[in-house]
Amino acid sequence: MTIRERVEQREKEYLSPYATLSMRSKGRDVPEAQCDIRPVFQRDRDRILHAKSFRRLKDKTQVFLTPEGDHYRTRLTHTLEVSQNARTIAKALRLNEDLTEAIALGHDLGHTPFGHAGERALDRCCAEGFRHNEQSVRVVEVLEKEGRGLNLTWEVRDGILNHQTRSMPATPEGKIVRLADKIAYIHHDIDDAIRAGVLREEDIPVQIRKTLGMTTTKRLNTLIHDVITNSGDSEDIRMSGEIFDAFVELRKFMFDHVYLNPVVKHEESKAEKLVENLYEYFLREFDRIPEEYRSLTEEQGAGRDRVVCDYVSSMSDRYAINTFNNIYLPKSWSL
Repeated sequence: MTIRERVEQREKEYLSPYATLSMRSKGRDVPEAQCDIRPVFQRDRDRILHAKSFRRLKDKTQVFLTPEGDHYRTRLTHTLEVSQNARTIAKALRLNEDLTEAIALGHDLGHTPFGHAGERALDRCCAEGFRHNEQSVRVVEVLEKEGRGLNLTWEVRDGILNHQTRSMPATPEGKIVRLADKIAYIHHDIDDAIRAGVLREEDIPVQIRKTLGMTTTKRLNTLIHDVITNSGDSEDIRMSGEIFDAFVELRKFMFDHVYLNPVVKHEESKAEKLVENLYEYFLREFDRIPEEYRSLTEEQGAGRDRVVCDYVSSMSDRYAINTFNNIYLPKSWSL
């Protein structure tokens, strides 16, 4: 037996009957020879980690636009916290940790510069609309590796596509990531909001704090334990009624006091306008888009509108600002 085959056999013997086994994956769009060391979901995780789109997450907004402080979350640190939470739950439930991690690491690859502000701008501009979960799938299927994509397994792509509230993944591992994403962003956004001075711990309603915990750490611990305890030996990943209700109230509190807070969001209209201007510019000046994107109009049959959307959405915050400045701001004359 190869190392991979031994790992697959251990999965079969140890994991929950509800786990998604590597040997039973629905496979890839383009069939490949198996690795002699790594099962398919581990290979997918490694491909995502080495992808350019994953590296760009380090300079994409989570909540606070292009923050100058060293300790504010970016889209990359958010992704890592989602992965850590999801892996903890998956391991405790004896589900497939490699699949869980691959979905978690890939779930936000298609996010725009400036977070949801950039997403709203492109959704208005692009004739097909724009949703970052769908773009994340497009990144791994088409845009990475000069149009060849990463050729990930069906299960990983399903989890990436369906990580948002309005959808439901097909695997219990995908369901874990869907919940771990919300647990992660609510809690690290509280931490960042307190750091930014727009929220105090005591502002959180006392009943929520009594139910979930009096600190961010304790609330995170409560939620993860509750998911593990109430999911048990099942393919249904869930919280208990009392904890879920408190979590919904905490999420509503965050929308009212942080996500829609004019102090936090006062620069977002500028970010949206910047993204719109970049989109309109590259739609007019299509030849200025890098060849690796322009070639998609011929090789993949994508229209110009879609290619411009692909290019602008791929930008980091800093690259988008620098590109905008180079296009629209005059340069000083020098001899």
